[in-house]
Parts: sequence; C-alpha cells; structure tokens
Amino acid sequence: MALTGRTALLAALGSIPVGLFAPSWTGILAVEAPLSLAILCDYALAAPVQKLQFTRSGDTSVRLGDGAEVQLTVTNPSRRPLRAQLRDAWPPSSWQAGTEQAASRHTLTVPAGERRRLTTLLRPNRRGDRRADRVTVRSVGPLGLAARQGNHQVPWTVRVLPPFTSRKHLPSRLARLRELDGRTSVLTRGEGTEFDSLRSYVPGDDTRSIDWRATARQSAVAVRTWRPERDRHILVVLDTGRTSAGRVGDIPRLDASMDATLLLAALASRAGDRVDLLAYDRRIRAQVARRSGGDVLPALVAAMATLEPELVETDARGLTSAVLRNARRGSLVVLLTTLDAAAIEEGLLPVLPQLTQRHTVVVASVADPHVEEMAGGRGTVDTVYEAAAGSQAQAGRRRTAEQLQRYGVTVVDATPEKLAPALADAYLALKAAGRL
Repeated sequence: MALTGRTALLAALGSIPVGLFAPSWTGILAVEAPLSLAILCDYALAAPVQKLQFTRSGDTSVRLGDGAEVQLTVTNPSRRPLRAQLRDAWPPSSWQAGTEQAASRHTLTVPAGERRRLTTLLRPNRRGDRRADRVTVRSVGPLGLAARQGNHQVPWTVRVLPPFTSRKHLPSRLARLRELDGRTSVLTRGEGTEFDSLRSYVPGDDTRSIDWRATARQSAVAVRTWRPERDRHILVVLDTGRTSAGRVGDIPRLDASMDATLLLAALASRAGDRVDLLAYDRRIRAQVARRSGGDVLPALVAAMATLEPELVETDARGLTSAVLRNARRGSLVVLLTTLDAAAIEEGLLPVLPQLTQRHTVVVASVADPHVEEMAGGRGTVDTVYEAAAGSQAQAGRRRTAEQLQRYGVTVVDATPEKLAPALADAYLALKAAGRL
C-alpha cells in the first residue's frame, strides 16, 4: 500500500481540531478512525496492478543525437477503472541530462476492459544498446487516498547507432571521385589502372599510351585512356585498445574514428571498391566482411554501434596477423589508431614491414587541438609548464609520423572534426597517384 499526499493533508487538518478541542486519545480516535476506514476502502477499490498487461512497439534503432519513440500499451482486464501514475524506466544514458523525469513519467486513466497507449521519447547520449528497465505503476483509488503499487518487466531494446556527422562532406568528395574515375575527361595512367577507351592523339599525350594496332586501322593516331581500377579491397582497422578511450573535447577518439570510417566506406563503395572492417585490441571485437554496394554502410553501422574501448594495451603482433589473414594481397589497409610515440615505436613499428610489403598502408589518428594551444602558451608559470608539455607531445607525434612515412605509410593526423574529410582526401590522393 502507498499513501498519497492527500492522505497526509487530511491527517494534518484533522489534528488541528483534536489539538484545540479534544486533546486526548478519544479525540485522536474520532478523527483517525474514519480516515483509516476511508484509506482501506480506497485501497480496496483501486484497480489491481499485477493483472495489468503491457506490450511495446516503436523504434528499435536511432542515430546518436536523434530521438526515438517507444510506445507502451497498457491493458486493464479488471472490472475497475485504472487511475495511475506510471514510470517507464530506462538507463540514464537514454535521455539528455535533466530530462529523464519528465520523459519517463506518465499519468493515465484506463476504463475497465480497455487499453491505452503511452509514448516515451528517448534521446540517448551514448552509443550502444539501451534496454528498458521495469515499468512501475501506482494505481490510485477513487478517493485519491491510497494506491496499489507494483512493477512489471516489459523488455525492449533500442540500438543507438553512430551519428555519421561527416556525411556533409560526401557530396564534394564524390564530385572529386567522378573526375578521377573517368566520368569526366581526365587521363590517368600507371599501375593500378584499367583500360577505358580510345581517343585521338593530341599534342602533349604520353607516347607510351599510343595504341599502334588501332592507329594502323585508321587514319588518325589513337591513344588509350585509363580509369582507376575498381573492386579494390579496403580493410579498415579500428584500434579499440586503451588509447581509443581518450576524449578529445566531447568526442571519444573511438567515435571520431568510426565517423571517419563511415565517410571512407561511403566514398569507396561509390567508387566500386569493397570495404571490410576489423575492430581489434587483443582479440577481434567486431568484423564486417564480403559486403558490397548498399549493404556496406548498414553493416558497418550495426557492427560499430555496440563497440566500446577496452582498457588494455593493443597487441600489435596479433593485429598484424589478423590483418594478413583478412586482407588479400595489394589491399589498402587503413589503421585508425594513436600516434603516441610509445604505442607506435614499441608496438607497430617492429611489425610494420609485414604490412607494407603486401599492402598500401594508411595510419590515421585523432589529434587533440588542446595540445597545440598548450604548446603556444606563454606568460604565467603554469602556462610555461603546459607549453613545454604540449611542445613535447607535438614533437613526439611528428617524430612518429616521420618514422611511419619512412616505411611508405600515408599518415593522417587531424582533429575529430577534420579527421573524416582528411582521410577521404588521402584515399582520393592515392587513387589519383595510381596506387589504388
């Protein structure tokens, strides 16, 4: 049994005449006995909670930052009308801070034998699966003095997907891609290209592109044009180890890497290339393979939705072995990891030749703009120390990038907002250079 505020108010009001006119047990009994009887009657007339029936419907997935609507249908099979306050409980990360109470609590009235539908609006602030907790119902009697209370488990899961905020950069990169893959008249040549068509020779064309057989069959000199090769294999490797848990501003490093992965995948799939995903720290956390066309992005989003950083050091040798098992020779391997000197020099550099001998390798990392601000600090003693620390960190990242470049690795180091377009530009540059 639960007592309402109305009961407390009546008890307080009843104590006033008792204190003024009959301050005795008899006076107390004269006031409280009718109130107690009314409470018991009200409790008996309240609709039973345990007999209520619940079903759910609504959204099962939502992008981070968007809202999801989940409907809860309440059926009252009893012969008494239901007057109730209901709390539809979800994890705290299912709402923006401060909005949980207003969004999860409902007041409803369900006549006997009927049903009503409630809508709970979720606005998650973290990726992953959000599972409904218990539904708590407080059924109030007709007098509003007492209530029956109980809980029900009504399972439902909403998967919160990566937001793909870098989608806005896709149109400009696709325009560049159309120029590179021969949809406009751009001549390319070299390893990693495919024959496209023949056209007439114009001064300035490379004489090695002349097709002598075609020239012999016609009166004009014919040259071959080339287009970038399609159906290349791209393996994106997400480092989910300890360093991916760090936050740069309000964005976890892992989330920024996921956003860059989605833009690269959208661009590469439009170019006719096949994109696979491997998330690894000490074991494979997620994998997407052998998807093509319109299936790539949904598969990547679903695989990355539940990924969380693991507080362990990434096993570089195990990561390399996993890449070699999953990437055919001549693939583009994009490793999204840290450029911290210790992690690269002790982990990746000793095994890097195994990758660069067989594949084209790109290493992309999330840079912290606060480090640059620290390096430029001047004035107080505190800012001098911060400037020294920032300068040391910048120097370490530059040294690491130079070491990687000596192995022929393309390095992309950018802030969370710029990482995705910078990685897309690196992919287009490799295509333009004939390395893809």
